Amino acid sequence: MNILVLVCSTNKPSNSEFLADSFLQGAKDACACDVHKIRLFDFPLPHFTLDCYSGSCIAPKEYLELKKRIEEADGVLIATPVWNFGVPSHLKNFIDWMGCFGLDTETHSKGTLHGKPFYFIFTGGAPTAAWKGLMRFTTMFVREAIRYYGGTVTGLYYEGRCTLGRGKFGLVVDTREKSLAAVRKRGMWFAAFADGFKRSGKLPLRHRLFEKVYKAGQRVAAKL
Repeated sequence: MNILVLVCSTNKPSNSEFLADSFLQGAKDACACDVHKIRLFDFPLPHFTLDCYSGSCIAPKEYLELKKRIEEADGVLIATPVWNFGVPSHLKNFIDWMGCFGLDTETHSKGTLHGKPFYFIFTGGAPTAAWKGLMRFTTMFVREAIRYYGGTVTGLYYEGRCTLGRGKFGLVVDTREKSLAAVRKRGMWFAAFADGFKRSGKLPLRHRLFEKVYKAGQRVAAKL
């Protein structure tokens, strides 16, 4: 089994990457799997345009490599910081590029990821209460795009107060044993989920029901 991790931070060291490493350790503890971690910042892409949908633009090699990695993965973890109520611009740009292979070529409205499992780790300076009350909504478009492309959003984890002090940013999660253990446990769960989906080709009942409701909503929206 193959698990891909997209680290979206530009910082080194990075809180989101540190948590991603703990997640991967849990995944490797759960089952025999190959893990591949890449920093999205190392794959610079030009700004997405609608010409990319028509095939009139030349796809850069960085995009082709990312496309290949996602298509080959049995599960994908996206680990990203939250900046100014959103995600880094290079992640948003790549999400747009994903539409070139995550949607059908005829209508660009039908997902083609066939239920591929995704998990999200978010880190930010705000406390968890602010995440639950506001920021999980301001970053919702990332998860909704994955659903639109036909992926399965299996869960998310948010780590708040990732600051050294007021207005001072830096690595802090390396000393948070409870957080690292929680993320490691989620990695174990995700690996089992992805492995089960790979073997059976079926999602758990809860996700299948959600998928049916989601597609029904898409059909209704298409008629409006």
